[in-house]
Amino acid sequence: MLEVRDLNVFYGSIHALKGVNFEVAQGEIVSLIGANGAGKTTTLHCLSSLLKPKSGSIKFLGQDIAGQPPEKIVKAGLVQVPEGRRVFANLTVKDNLLLGAYSRSDAAGIASDLETVFGRFPRLKERAKQVAGTLSGGEQQMLAIGRALMARPQLLLLDEPSMGLAPLLVREIFSIIVEINKDGTTILLVEQNAHMALGISNRAYVLETGKFVLSGPSGELAASAEVRKAYLGG
Repeated sequence: MLEVRDLNVFYGSIHALKGVNFEVAQGEIVSLIGANGAGKTTTLHCLSSLLKPKSGSIKFLGQDIAGQPPEKIVKAGLVQVPEGRRVFANLTVKDNLLLGAYSRSDAAGIASDLETVFGRFPRLKERAKQVAGTLSGGEQQMLAIGRALMARPQLLLLDEPSMGLAPLLVREIFSIIVEINKDGTTILLVEQNAHMALGISNRAYVLETGKFVLSGPSGELAASAEVRKAYLGG
């Protein structure tokens, strides 16, 4: 579904991504793990075309999308849930969700998908008329995911969904991610909580200072002494 080859990104003179190669197959959950500043969010921003790579190719469903306008990438079915949630704080929960469908014109389908999102996130339905900025962190994360689902993604990019959440809420969010995947959405997950990420993903890549240093089935990486020492607390 997604094939990234020799991706290079610079911030001024800083070489942020150094010839990155990876792929995501349809139906998978793939995790990118690594420390702060490793290049995880930079990678997602390139996929979403929020950032233009210096060189390299990004193929999504066989089409090279590198440098395409972000709205075209959303329409193609590749949708990102940003780090920090980025909900529209002054708008209601319902209006935030409807903004996720901004590229669509099928009113009946939008209404149906809205009910589907409310079914998956009952708390959002309860708070449909509430201003999004008054929601808790966990509810805002649910809203950010729901908003992305309104675009009908084929590949969902999740950037640090556990950030700033209590452990109980983290488990709930990760359970929802698994459900979304079971319903047919492929997922690329960027996450500092390596233990949780490896626990739900099929495969994973370890990113260090702009380069992938390890990759493989998540279970194998979770059992690796190197990964355990660096990311899993021993």
